[in-house]
Amino acid sequence: MTTNMLRALGRKLVLFHERFARLFGRRESRSHALVYLKGLIMGEDRKSVERIALRFAESKAGQPAGQNEVLALQDFLTASPWDHRQVQQEIQVLFAEQLVPSTAEWPIGTVGVIDESSFVKKGTESCGVKRQWCGRLGKKENCQVGVFLVGVTPAGSALLDHQLYLPTEWAADRRRRRKTRVPAEVTFQTKPEIAADLIGRTLDAGAVAFDWITVDELYGRDGNFLDALEARGLRYVAEVPVTTTVSLHGEASPAAVGSDQDLRPLELSAPDVLNVKAVARELPADAWHTYQLREGAKGPLVFEFAFVRVWAVRHRRLGPPQWLIIRRSLAADPEYKYYVSNADGNTPTEHLALVTGTRWRVEEYFEDGKDDLGMSDYEARAWTSWHHHMSLVALAHLFITLNRHELQQEIPELTLPMTMRLLQAALKKPTLTEEDAIRLTEYHLKRNRIARDSHRKSWLKRHKRVRPKRLL
Repeated sequence: MTTNMLRALGRKLVLFHERFARLFGRRESRSHALVYLKGLIMGEDRKSVERIALRFAESKAGQPAGQNEVLALQDFLTASPWDHRQVQQEIQVLFAEQLVPSTAEWPIGTVGVIDESSFVKKGTESCGVKRQWCGRLGKKENCQVGVFLVGVTPAGSALLDHQLYLPTEWAADRRRRRKTRVPAEVTFQTKPEIAADLIGRTLDAGAVAFDWITVDELYGRDGNFLDALEARGLRYVAEVPVTTTVSLHGEASPAAVGSDQDLRPLELSAPDVLNVKAVARELPADAWHTYQLREGAKGPLVFEFAFVRVWAVRHRRLGPPQWLIIRRSLAADPEYKYYVSNADGNTPTEHLALVTGTRWRVEEYFEDGKDDLGMSDYEARAWTSWHHHMSLVALAHLFITLNRHELQQEIPELTLPMTMRLLQAALKKPTLTEEDAIRLTEYHLKRNRIARDSHRKSWLKRHKRVRPKRLL
């Protein structure tokens, strides 16, 4: 790589932003979007609105940023009327143009991966926050949860759509909805219902077509979600719980796709209805095949797979034929995962195995987003600000992904964090002078005094009768 190539990278962010600029509306909003993108890519430490504004924004008079610029960027994130879905649709178009062509020699084509991610928050005012399951911590915690659809290709991944999960108590609370700008048309939806909508919206936009959808067991165990995928004619590989039952000798038509006329009542205690763990236990040794899914950072990622044609048991009825895919690790005490797929019986089993190995790409997206792009650093509380922030993170991630894809022609092992370091070196970053350091210190001192006085005033108002004796 040459210094000329590095300098060329520095000019690309402005060109990239120009493609999306019209979607942000007025000139001020377009400028704010570029400032925010620079902050997400080049910012250091926590990438909050305040830090981004103070470091990368400028006042109208060309002076260093201050309180006015912080408030303006906060307003851009929360109150500005730009539609994050329009930004996501343009991301989908660029994904189809630049990344989907890499699937030409990939046997499974374009994969849509659904997953959720949690964001730990304090208090009760952030939209959708409550004590609920937090996947990142592996326990219940006070957090927000979003559902995400990531498009996966060999050349890279992109966030195609997303939506904040709104718990039932939030959906029914008019005061909190109004305060956090929840649109009137938003009602309570389960996470699988949100996932089905994300996929449907993306397909309806017309830029992206999926060859496969893959999901974890939260979605794979939801029969209505699988029905929705089948109604769209989508092939899926869905992880399911170990308690999932299948029939070994069904009578459904091989052409069935899950419509009501193809389903018949089923006695779940029938001898040919087994849970997937029992099916795996009965498999002979020669049913297992060893496949390498990819070359990981710590060596080849290899699993043993078994594939069995069964009949779905869904809504307590016998459904269409499907694949049961069983994956186990090579450890002495192997870990098992179970999947079902509606792919037809002629589908190469190697393709089914390969689809199960694509879910790590959404985990990689969350890791890159949270570690490097400020995905979890937002401090705004509104429905609008959450979705605006996630779309801006998606833009920053896509910009880096496209540059990495281009640079990988020369440096195949290049990772997203490595690409970020190259971009940070190439992009013009504001210098921090002695005067800037003093100005920022004075800004924070003033802000802290205002916050302290406000908290003290609130405390005194709540404790009018308390007259403590000061010890210090």
